Amino acid sequence: MQGLVLLDQSLPRSLDVLLDWARQARPSRLQAWVFEGQAARRAAEQALAALGIGAQIRSAYKPILHAFLEELGLERAGELQLHLPTPLAQRLRMETYPLAGLLRGARLSFVEDPDLAPDEVWPRWDGQDLPPIFVPLQASAAGASATAWLRAWQGDELLTDGPLPGDDYQAAAEAVFAAVAAHDWGASEPFFERLLIDIEIGGIEQDLDFGDELMSTREALHEELYFGLLEFFQQRSGRPAGDRLLRPGQIVPMIHAAEAGPTRVRVQIAPHPVLVQLPPQADAALLQGLADCAAPLTPEQSWAALEALAQQTAEVERFGLRSVQGRPVPGLYRRGSRPGVVISAGQHANECSGVVGALRGAAQLLQQHADAHLALLPLENPDGAALHQALCRQQPQHMHHAARFTALGDDLEVRQPPAPLFEKAARLEAIARCAAGLHLSLHGYPAHEWTRPLSGYLPPGYASWAIPRGFFLILRHHPGREPWPFLQALTAGLAEDQRLVDFNARQYRLWQAHWGELPMRVLNGIGCMVMEDSRSAVPYTLISEYPDETVYGEVFQLAHQTQMRAVLLACELYWRGVLAV
Repeated sequence: MQGLVLLDQSLPRSLDVLLDWARQARPSRLQAWVFEGQAARRAAEQALAALGIGAQIRSAYKPILHAFLEELGLERAGELQLHLPTPLAQRLRMETYPLAGLLRGARLSFVEDPDLAPDEVWPRWDGQDLPPIFVPLQASAAGASATAWLRAWQGDELLTDGPLPGDDYQAAAEAVFAAVAAHDWGASEPFFERLLIDIEIGGIEQDLDFGDELMSTREALHEELYFGLLEFFQQRSGRPAGDRLLRPGQIVPMIHAAEAGPTRVRVQIAPHPVLVQLPPQADAALLQGLADCAAPLTPEQSWAALEALAQQTAEVERFGLRSVQGRPVPGLYRRGSRPGVVISAGQHANECSGVVGALRGAAQLLQQHADAHLALLPLENPDGAALHQALCRQQPQHMHHAARFTALGDDLEVRQPPAPLFEKAARLEAIARCAAGLHLSLHGYPAHEWTRPLSGYLPPGYASWAIPRGFFLILRHHPGREPWPFLQALTAGLAEDQRLVDFNARQYRLWQAHWGELPMRVLNGIGCMVMEDSRSAVPYTLISEYPDETVYGEVFQLAHQTQMRAVLLACELYWRGVLAV
């Protein structure tokens, strides 16, 4: 089965389909909405004008935001009110993101109107009514999804008003799902080693002038394919939605830019890569310079920094094993008289700041506290990290959730015997060696908006993660524990970095403008969530969440500086007895 091609297909581009239709139907004017960038849409308008057809071609992706970027502007003062249809108010509110941060001198507010049609948004700016904005939608299992659309007239006669036939964006996704559904996958997981999806397609790729925000239809297609295929295999295996134990194999969507020509779609079953693994070579200079690290580390760099730390630290023990694809999952352990701590990162491999923060934090603890008792696993998921590096070479600004889980397609945290544990075994060994009372698990999440436009827009199961909400903490604890004094002290220490406080405040303002109330308690300018949870043998698991997916330079440096400070402050408070065990 390895190396089997399931699909190799060309699809005409939506704009080419539109032009062919217009040449035959000869409308006097038309409006269309497609998943294409502004330059391609304007070129198509000019081609239609040469045929004597007046045309307005708008974006089917985030049409409300595009209306302000391309037609209505951002510069007026006063208050901008957007009147939204009540049933879809929250979904359409989110589709305008990050308009509140882009406006120059205006305030943004939303008004729900039960009388509006589901596809209508009415803007009112400083008391003046502006033209309504049409939002082309179609029903899907997850709600109202974006779609390409065509309206055309011959004089005053409406010729057509509905979804654009031949939309290559939706057709590409449907072709992949159909090819996968038609294949005989057998009865047991994993169903494949790697499922490779390569698509060459046009689209939108536009940086926005707020934070690290990016509009990308190709990134959104990656998310549609990855999570949509997880959903398919969950259903096929009879698992509940969102079951992280699912082991389909490694799903790899690669979405490439194609500025001209047809859309190409290829699906192939492939084996794991053949690796040539050499023993890790210590890189003391890399370890020493991690404070200046401006981009995610490769797996090899994380191993080199860890080996340098091992060679510099007295009485340290190495442990670890191999990943599913054969990469090392190395850890360090140092016995000490203080209560045991486990520091881990890279469980979700596209969350990269924690890897640097874990290495930096552990290095300081080991160097400054001879009695520190801790285990360090700086990169728990090297197979995912290797995939993330490959995806970032193709497009460094995308969040690449296909690299989130392991090469088996599951989340290593939830693995349980009798299934082979692979990477999870390293975590369990770290916990056992330390008799850990505290596990610091460093994570991240998208630094810009996360959408699934063909599945109801907000990502199903992850709607509250759709836009950034700053750096925050999640504390899981066994029953009968009191975590809030610890979090109060920890956030007070973290808040001494004014850059972090300001960063959080900016993101909170946008969250509240577009979503509403924050879903967490804020202490000292830092969000905190607490939940009772006995899944781990460790009484306390502190999870850090920094919006780090896709950031570089000084923004990435603030991310791993914050992760490091969280490690140092949490260990200090734990060892002082603030977190009673």
